[in-house]
Amino acid sequence: MRRFLVYAGIRNPKSVTRIIALAVAGGAGWLYSNSSADFNMITSESLFKHWRDSMMLQYATSEDPSVIIHPHDKLHPILSWMDSVSVASNDSNKDTSGEVGGGSKSIADAAADVLPALVYITLSRNRGKAVHTIAGSGTIIDPNGTILTCAHLFSSQDGKEVALNGKVNVTLQDGRSFVGTILNTDIHYDVALVKIDATTPFPAAKLGSSCKLRPGDSVLALGSPLGLKNTVTAGIVSCVNRESYVIGLGGMLRHYIQTDCALYHGNSGGPLVNLYGEVIGVNVMGCHHGDYNFAVPVDSILKIMDQFKKNGTVIRPWLGMKMVDLDEIRISQLIYRNPKFPSVTKGVLVVMVVPGSPADVAGICPGDVVVKFQGKSVGSISQITTLMGDEVGKPFKVVVKRAAETLRLTMISESTNPEIQ
Repeated sequence: MRRFLVYAGIRNPKSVTRIIALAVAGGAGWLYSNSSADFNMITSESLFKHWRDSMMLQYATSEDPSVIIHPHDKLHPILSWMDSVSVASNDSNKDTSGEVGGGSKSIADAAADVLPALVYITLSRNRGKAVHTIAGSGTIIDPNGTILTCAHLFSSQDGKEVALNGKVNVTLQDGRSFVGTILNTDIHYDVALVKIDATTPFPAAKLGSSCKLRPGDSVLALGSPLGLKNTVTAGIVSCVNRESYVIGLGGMLRHYIQTDCALYHGNSGGPLVNLYGEVIGVNVMGCHHGDYNFAVPVDSILKIMDQFKKNGTVIRPWLGMKMVDLDEIRISQLIYRNPKFPSVTKGVLVVMVVPGSPADVAGICPGDVVVKFQGKSVGSISQITTLMGDEVGKPFKVVVKRAAETLRLTMISESTNPEIQ
C-alpha cells in the first residue's frame, strides 16, 4: 500500500485521511451544486410557465369568460436570468447583507419588501341598469394609506362610468379590511389613487425609477389573479419604452414597460417590482395569445401624481395630430416611394390631422414633417410632448417641411378631450 501511495506521489500516508476528507467534501459540494441547480431549474420553470390563452386586463370585469389554463404548456427556463437572480451555490457571489451579485436582491427578498403593502380591491360598478362587482390589486405607497392602482377598475374609457359612491373595499395582506375613497383617476394612462384611513401607519412600498430599466432586467408582478390574493410571478423586461400605437391603442401617445410576467384578471393595478423591492410600474393590461403584458412606468406615474397634487386632475395640451418618429430607414423608404418627400435627416411625420383641431387650424397637413418645435430641433414625439408640458392655450411655434417648402406655423393647444382621445 505504501509503495502504491509513493508511486502515486503521496509520500506521507498520514495525509490519506485529509485527501479522503477533501474528496468527500468536494464530492458533497459537487452534489450540492448540482442539486441546487436542479432546484433552481424547477423553480425557474414554475415561475416562467408561459400562458397561451391570455386576455386583455384593461377594462376587464368579473363577467369576462373563464380563463383556460393548459396544463401541458411548455416550460421555459431562462438560464441567463437564473444565473443573475437565483440563490447561487457559490457564496462568493453574496455579501454579508444577503444581496446577490452586485447589490441586487433575490426574488424572495424583493417580494417580501412589497407584499405587506399589496392590497386586494373590490367594488361595485354600474353597467347599464345592472350593478357588477369587479376586483383588482393595488399598492400602499405611503404610511397614511394612499393606494396606487389602475383607473379602469373605476371608470370606462370615456371616463363616464365610476364606482358607486366613489367607494371601494380594500383588503390588506394581514387580513384587515377598509372602505377606501377614490381620490383621483387618469383614464389616459390608466392610473388612480385610493385612500384608506386608520389610527396606525400602514406598511408602504417604496417607489423606484423606471428610467434606467433595460431589456432583460428581472422584475416581479404582485397581485390577486383570479382572486388568488398575494400572488407573486416573475419575468424579465421585454421592452422598456413600448409605444401605445404599436400595440394597437388609439388616442394620445403613451409608453409602457413590456414584460413577460404572467398576469390574469385581478392583477390589474398591482405593482411591477424590481429586485431592490421598489415599485417601478403598475400592471394594467395583457395581450391576447401572447406571453407579454404591459405596465405604466413609475416615472410617468410620478408626473401624474404631481399634477393630481397641483391641479386636482391631469391637464394635457392637445394639438389634434397623429405623428410617427422618423429615422434614416423610414426616411429612405419614404423618399423611395415618393421622390417629393421632404429632404430631412430627422423629424416627426404627421400622418393624420383631426378636422377643426389646433393643428388643422394652424395649417398642418398629413405628410408634413415637423423638424422644429418651440425653436428646438426634434426627432421624436416624446421630445414634442416634453416641450409642450402641461400648457393649455399656449401658442407653439412649429417648423415643418412639406415637399420642397419650409413652413413656419403657430398652433394654440387645447385641453385633451376624452371623447376624442
